[in-house]
Amino acid sequence: MSEEQPDSARESDPDQSGISGLPGAVAFASMGLSIALCEAAGVVLGIWADRSWGTAPGGLVIGIVLATVAAVVSVVKQVRRFL
Repeated sequence: MSEEQPDSARESDPDQSGISGLPGAVAFASMGLSIALCEAAGVVLGIWADRSWGTAPGGLVIGIVLATVAAVVSVVKQVRRFL
């Protein structure tokens, strides 16, 4: 038979307190944030290039492609920490 743990023991046990999944959620949130920031920077820089040099939509397309590459590299680096 299993013995019941007192309430104080349950609170100090990280597996039963509900906080155990928090580091994983933070990792996924940081990956999503890095993707969003890379893509936003690529779009902004692409629109700026199009307005400055009159190359619409070339600057935007190049900005999105480069931002996607940067986002993939960033996520791969973050994932390698957990492997």
